Amino acid sequence: MKVLAKTRTPGINRIQIDVIKCKAAVLWELNKPISIEEVEVAPPKSSEVRIKVVATGICSTDDHVINGHLIMPLPIIIGHEAGGIVESTGEGVTTVKPGDKVIVLPVPQCGKCAACKHPESNFCSKLDLITPKGTLLDGTTRFICRGKPIHHVFRTSTFTEYTVVDEISVVKINEAAPLEKVCLMSCAFSTGYGSALNVAKVVTKGSTCAVFGLGGVGLCVIMGCKAAGAARIIGVDINKDKFAKAKEVGATECINPQDFKKPIHEVLTEMTGGGVDFSFEAVGHLDTMVSAVSCCHKAYGVSVLIGAPPATKNLKINPMLLLTGRTWKGAVFGGYKGKDSIPKLVADFMAKKFPLESIITHVLPFEKITEGLELLRSGKSIRTILTF
Repeated sequence: MKVLAKTRTPGINRIQIDVIKCKAAVLWELNKPISIEEVEVAPPKSSEVRIKVVATGICSTDDHVINGHLIMPLPIIIGHEAGGIVESTGEGVTTVKPGDKVIVLPVPQCGKCAACKHPESNFCSKLDLITPKGTLLDGTTRFICRGKPIHHVFRTSTFTEYTVVDEISVVKINEAAPLEKVCLMSCAFSTGYGSALNVAKVVTKGSTCAVFGLGGVGLCVIMGCKAAGAARIIGVDINKDKFAKAKEVGATECINPQDFKKPIHEVLTEMTGGGVDFSFEAVGHLDTMVSAVSCCHKAYGVSVLIGAPPATKNLKINPMLLLTGRTWKGAVFGGYKGKDSIPKLVADFMAKKFPLESIITHVLPFEKITEGLELLRSGKSIRTILTF
């Protein structure tokens, strides 16, 4: 890391760091390898926080941006699942200070919009997802590379040694928490675990659940179902290598759709005597979304859509699937309001209430990010953590 300039703020007895030069992984073109570059990271403006990233996870959503499955403006620094330490703050920041351990929040919590105020919603109006601009709230970026502005993803961007986020997109956590593990609270764990507890509301002990997709998010769904007291948790994936890990975190059985001649929703309906109570789609494929809702009990089953769908495709579905009584739901970030909930989840992890670290299969230095992405694409990893 290089500091380009330092300035002393009048009336404040401290040195305020200006622009920082550091390493970052930049995506210049779709379906091209990301490039580790030297970037300039501007200081935080009012209500912004600059963070030294300590650890960041590689999520399937990151790869969706690379392959155009999720459309974002280019060039861009991706990455959204990270823990770090506050390096400096802009004017007016009150919730964190330099030196604090923090988790970044790809789903912010402004606390002022209708969604933030609603007890059943967390889809903050400041989330940069539906029509992404790739900027911070003020409409500009804090990254420059090769003389060009570089966009942010979800107003986070964590594949970089330093990043700048809006104050609504960061939360302070327990000083003793290991960032190389709790960084997963930024996405995988919160998204999966919360989808079971907050979105589906698997609260009835003895429930039957089906989880489509046994990656990091799917495994965390299983943890949530188990914590809720589900009696039967069926993991569904075409990669049998993931079955052992799924059973380790709570799945009672696992099946591969390729092992059956019948459609998988029919198999699950027969296995469960009419359909599961709850199903979860953590893949992001249109066919598995339909399978997940179809395998629910027709009178009262609940299906939760978690996986990011292809940006340019629409889904056709027979309305009779819902008319009989099924419920089909979707949510981001497991329904959690980040600033309110993440510190509590970190505290629960510290109290050993769930095996968060069990989904971490690889830990690599940041420079090996391309290797980490290949592990994801090949199905050889559940979650790879990059450390700086």
